Amino acid sequence: MKRKKLKPEFFRRENVLQVARELLGKILVSKREGVITAGRIVEVEAYKGVTDKASHAYGGRRTRRTEVMYARGGVAYVYLCYGIHHLFNVVTNEKEIPHAILVRALEPLEGLETMLARTGKKKAGYSLTRGPGNVSKALGISTQHSGYSLQSAELYIAEDGYRFGKNRMRSSPRIGVDYAGGDAKRPYRFYLQGNPFVSGKNN
Repeated sequence: MKRKKLKPEFFRRENVLQVARELLGKILVSKREGVITAGRIVEVEAYKGVTDKASHAYGGRRTRRTEVMYARGGVAYVYLCYGIHHLFNVVTNEKEIPHAILVRALEPLEGLETMLARTGKKKAGYSLTRGPGNVSKALGISTQHSGYSLQSAELYIAEDGYRFGKNRMRSSPRIGVDYAGGDAKRPYRFYLQGNPFVSGKNN
């Protein structure tokens, strides 16, 4: 089946957990200087906005960086972590409801040579797109893409009819959000069990 760009309505639904689960198996595509790189999404984390202590928008916090989270769903939110890693998130729900989904891992599909060049790797091992920092590096995504519409030609998410057994979908607490107290234990991380590109717990 040919790749088909996800419609804005996919991202604008109320339940961010449902959207996160349904992103598994979809394809993240970037196009830079005419070169396409793409990978299948195999691990994500959902963030529930103002009520979620792990979210950048917890308590209604708004900064120049996070303002894009309050946009209508279907745009990218990319932020810099530790001053090094560009992390790609999908903004969901309607305007003023700052839900977002972090893409943690991809299985490469297209543009492998370009991904290797961007990451400085010689061989296409599982670390190429394992972990959110590597995802953005391999696909050439940076903070300059924050606010981009996921309907653009440069950055979008598509489906191609790929299906996986529902028993392969697993959930767990999110990674690296210990500061969020009880919210750190919520099972808002979703992944495809057994996929070698998954960055954290994989059973």
